[in-house]
Amino acid sequence: MTRSIFILSFILLCGVFTDVNAQYKITGKVVAGQSLEPINDVEVFVNETGRSYRTNKEGVYTISGLPDGVYTLFYFALGYAIESQVIRVDGVDQLVDIKMQVVSGTLTEVAVTNQREEIFTIKRLREVEGTAIYAGKKTEVVLLDKMVANTATNNARQVFAQVAGLNIYESNDAGLQLNIGGRGLDPNRSANFNIRQNGYDISADVLGYPESYYTPPTEALKEIQVIRGAASLQYGTQFGGLVNFKMKTPNPNEKFEFLSRQTMGSNQLITNFSSISGTHNKLGYYSFYNYKTGKGFRPNSDYDSHNFYTVLNYDLTPKTTAQLEFTYFKYLAQQPGGLTDAQFYTDPTFSNRERNWFEVDWKLLAFKLNHKFSYQTEWSVTAFGLDASRKSVGFRTNRVSQTDDPTAPRDLILGNFNNGGVETRFLHRYKIGDRNSVFLIGSKYYQSDNTSFQGPGSADSDANFNPATQSYPNYPNQSDFEFPNKNLAVFGEHIFYLSDKFSITPGFRFEYIKTQSAGTYKRINFDLAGNPIQNQTFEDNRTFKRNFLLLGTGFSYLPNEQTEFYANVSQNYRSVTFNDIRVINPTYQVDPNISDESGFTTDFGIRGKAGSILSYDLSGFALSYNDRLGEVLRAETRTNASGEQEETGRIVRYRGNIGQAFMVGLESLIDLNVLELFGSSPKEAKLTVFANTAITKSEYISSEVPGVEGNEVEFIPLVNLKTGINAGYKNLIGSLQYTYLSKQYTDASNARQNPRDNQSGIQGEIPAYDIVDLSLSFTKKWFKIESGINNLLDKSYFTRRATGYPGPGIIPSPPRTYYVTLQLQLK
Repeated sequence: MTRSIFILSFILLCGVFTDVNAQYKITGKVVAGQSLEPINDVEVFVNETGRSYRTNKEGVYTISGLPDGVYTLFYFALGYAIESQVIRVDGVDQLVDIKMQVVSGTLTEVAVTNQREEIFTIKRLREVEGTAIYAGKKTEVVLLDKMVANTATNNARQVFAQVAGLNIYESNDAGLQLNIGGRGLDPNRSANFNIRQNGYDISADVLGYPESYYTPPTEALKEIQVIRGAASLQYGTQFGGLVNFKMKTPNPNEKFEFLSRQTMGSNQLITNFSSISGTHNKLGYYSFYNYKTGKGFRPNSDYDSHNFYTVLNYDLTPKTTAQLEFTYFKYLAQQPGGLTDAQFYTDPTFSNRERNWFEVDWKLLAFKLNHKFSYQTEWSVTAFGLDASRKSVGFRTNRVSQTDDPTAPRDLILGNFNNGGVETRFLHRYKIGDRNSVFLIGSKYYQSDNTSFQGPGSADSDANFNPATQSYPNYPNQSDFEFPNKNLAVFGEHIFYLSDKFSITPGFRFEYIKTQSAGTYKRINFDLAGNPIQNQTFEDNRTFKRNFLLLGTGFSYLPNEQTEFYANVSQNYRSVTFNDIRVINPTYQVDPNISDESGFTTDFGIRGKAGSILSYDLSGFALSYNDRLGEVLRAETRTNASGEQEETGRIVRYRGNIGQAFMVGLESLIDLNVLELFGSSPKEAKLTVFANTAITKSEYISSEVPGVEGNEVEFIPLVNLKTGINAGYKNLIGSLQYTYLSKQYTDASNARQNPRDNQSGIQGEIPAYDIVDLSLSFTKKWFKIESGINNLLDKSYFTRRATGYPGPGIIPSPPRTYYVTLQLQLK
């Protein structure tokens, strides 16, 4: 299915748009009116084509691929008056230089719709970007090129330092997987966010298994867009919203550019990131290769990864562009397993797992077509597909302290993911009376055909992912399933500008979801001597169809060009996955009657800036879950030979619909330019401080599970603080960051930490912790050196109690580590 989508899309869509006319270009330089110094990052908007271009550090811009005609250009830059110029292209290239004047004034509709401030390391999305609407939403965009951080290992604590309220699982795998949550969302593989790359899905299965085993390397990213719960209307039903990784794009001003980054660090860390980029006539290209290897800070924690990406952009006409992307990611990691509380507090570097392995193989393909009929109207279509697998083999037990028997078979889980889809969007700007309006309508078709196998693995110690069913027919955990899923969605939003300062953006999303499971599982019972007395195979075929409508609306009020009041509310939905139910885990049980979650998210706040001194976003939020999925501690049960339920005598986590949960909180991001505050703004010096604070309260307001009502919701620290200093002089810049999270629970029963627990490590709270990170960077022309120390004070802490891989048990976070990166860039 996926392959046919791409072939059909490429033949039909690419063949439709051709242009045989001669092509010309407009080039020029943008300078400040008084000083005549070049202005970097000026947005040059061509009204007739609806496309935007940017000036480079020399203030130079290039607009290519233009046929004869008359074009109106608008020039936007923060702190400068908007300039416009009408240019006639008639058989020759045009040179147009522009002077921009420093001035403050009211933004026009063009500026409101097509420009948003870019301050410090975080910016907000514009009301309209491409064929997407973000008016009234809580949006945060991480600008990677303005950040000093450990990007070689995707250090999420630093990369997402100014994104409010995120809770992050940390391990020592060089950032091969991203684990973020927030507002009570489980961070495990970011499964409660809709994770995308350049606007298309990259998780295993958006419906049946929405976990992200692939994370793009930070060194390849231009920015990271985070849109909270209201993103459910345009991008999916998730409570968390959207995280979109925007890759770097072809350099429009160079035919060839080469970048190479070599990193060495603690625990034998070695990484290489090399990329090429450029534009020739109407073809642009960008490609990178990323290699990582290391041994981790614990025994049995080696890893090795390869990541390749390439994108080709082609201007079919001045108004039509086609883009083809391919991503390949593969890594193999040995997993040292989890620890009990007693083991962690004795030696957090300990490991008693020598046979646990994990492998990911990810292949992504995407084709995009964008056509701008005019400045008012544009259309886009994206076809994407995934061919991927995850494999794990190892020893898992509820008794974490139990030593692995090297002669026993290991638990093997194999997952294969084949899915694809097509998403189309149509956006139109028009007027209602004398007021501007923006209308968006879109649709998405998604189909997956995934498989899951669980059974005995080999008794070897290497990364052997071959089933050993014939050798161990009585292995207790065995299942074999297919999961064919389908999804059809229609969504729309509309911006109504009720005045020059106030807008309202209602929206909807209609979803049709069909999830299926077809396969078998075994039930094997043993007597007290460990001999099998029952070995039965059961078929379990299910089909679950549902359709529903999600509604939401956003509000935006701009009393002046530097301040915005915003608010939004949106319904959310999360479908339960058959894949979760059918994987047998010795550390917890799943309620077979587990059902979907529903609820809503709302945000309200004020954001803006005070000149070039202060950037801020102060907001509150509320989130309501109905039938929230969670875990409680209870006695394990099993079916005996008579078909009756009996207790085994063990206490395990029990996963199911716990009840109704409600979260409310305050989030703030304040970024202060200290030198500007005191009236000094030397061009060669920089000194800014930021404070990112989230205060969150939560409660289970109703539950049929004894002992849960009135408890706090898991994965929510009361205080989540990240603050830091960014300073620099000339080519040397650095950052010092402090992170603090108060204690948080890991299950709905609010089980307390027991430092003397020498058995499981699965139950209990996560204690409060604080971390300091230091990073430095020095640049000289084509050469750059970066270095830093993470966990500067060498704190011993953990952020996760795993119930499955990579545990079970406590997963210790890395101690003090260092890194050094050398970068070479040639043009």
